[in-house]
Amino acid sequence: MGTDDVARLRRWEDSGAVWRVLSRTADAVVISLLTCSAGEEVDRFRSSDPDLLDFVGRRGGSDDPGDGIMAG
Repeated sequence: MGTDDVARLRRWEDSGAVWRVLSRTADAVVISLLTCSAGEEVDRFRSSDPDLLDFVGRRGGSDDPGDGIMAG
């Protein structure tokens, strides 16, 4: 999981900020990067990187425990 998109989300999480999946298809996701304080969107990006899709899995965001239940 050394891709740029995975590294970007890991850095975002490590800084205490939150990310959310805005949309998902079988081969891509759109991710929203949110501030840790107010939850305001700072950036968003679309990726079809297989490593990122594996990293995100079925989670709805960085605070989703990954139990297979999608948020929202």
